[in-house]
Amino acid sequence: MELKEKIASLRILDYNYNLPDDKIAKYPLKQRGDSKLLFFNNSKINDGYFRDLPQILPEKSLLIFNNTKVVRARMEFFKATGARIEIFCLEPVTPSDYQLIFNATQQCTWNCIVGNARKWKDDDLVKEIEIDGKNITIKASKANDFVDTNNIIISWNDSSFSFGDIQEAIGKIPIPPYLNRDSEESDNKTYQTVYSKIKGSVAAPTAGLHFTDEMIDRLKIDNHSTDEVTLHVGAGTFKPVKSDIIGDHPMHTEHFVVELSTIKNLLANIGSIISVGTTSVRTIETLYWLGVMAIENELTEYPLLRQWRAYELNQNYTTKESLEALVSFMEKKQMTKINGATQIIIAPGYKFRVIRGLITNFHQPQSTLLLLISALIGDKWKDIYSYALENNYRFLSYGDSSLILA
Repeated sequence: MELKEKIASLRILDYNYNLPDDKIAKYPLKQRGDSKLLFFNNSKINDGYFRDLPQILPEKSLLIFNNTKVVRARMEFFKATGARIEIFCLEPVTPSDYQLIFNATQQCTWNCIVGNARKWKDDDLVKEIEIDGKNITIKASKANDFVDTNNIIISWNDSSFSFGDIQEAIGKIPIPPYLNRDSEESDNKTYQTVYSKIKGSVAAPTAGLHFTDEMIDRLKIDNHSTDEVTLHVGAGTFKPVKSDIIGDHPMHTEHFVVELSTIKNLLANIGSIISVGTTSVRTIETLYWLGVMAIENELTEYPLLRQWRAYELNQNYTTKESLEALVSFMEKKQMTKINGATQIIIAPGYKFRVIRGLITNFHQPQSTLLLLISALIGDKWKDIYSYALENNYRFLSYGDSSLILA
């Protein structure tokens, strides 16, 4: 059986465990570094605290952070009847670039999830707000009939404000649905990494929530190094696997940007790379396959790595060969960064090409994120999760962390 077919035939029920609600952290700890850290290496489990990470990491590790910033993507409007309509901005349509759309003035179009959509007919939704002493009228209009996608035009009557300003003024941070609570003012800070820079995510890369500025400085003192990628986390990260087998589950698309200098840094540190979070894993493993596509003369300047493409490509190139090919491609095209998208599914049977280890929180049962953990350490994930449950680790986005070395 080919690798792709073998992975596609995996049953999601084999990646299930019982997660009691009281094990889900509804709020973060007051101090980020006080979270517990489970350390898995050579099939052994040890306990620690996240603040001790610099001493636990393998010598001279390169940590890769995802510097995406969570945006206030949920916006409330009310009809004249009092009906509440929520517009949850997912992906930019016009302009299609994240940076451009947040800088847009007067109008932009987003692909959205619309809450209570049946109450919204063809009328525009209007909201009056005040920003910096100025009265602003914001309007939401349907760009289509919601047949295929919910494209919503957001417009406002003052070009001195960008869409980013509008969203900051009226939007709410989209905390995960499994927290079963509304977002609060405190989430605006705690559901954001200290190194977040580039607006675009509707969910945080939560492995990074444990880091403080002081800890990042300490990493460097202890001869570790850091670098960053950008992958905008979509709502699909919370999408449950509803199909019986993995092959019937459509993976969501997430957009990424990686600097050429970062790829060269990865190339110089093969064997020492630790990913901070599953989003960083998806990004840097995608880079390997883009390098393979470059070798095979398939790579374009704005690539999309489709869900199963990694399993269809030649599996025999070394990490060095692939990343060198990607660097060469970018230099020939005079590209200082690569801007693309990935749908890659990483599941048991996948061979990791770039990372040595992973810093990550504890994930939901029957999720694609749990599949990724199993791909890294096999059925040992069951031992880790049983141990964490029995030893009062806090689970999911605001929960505790783990360092897993392959």
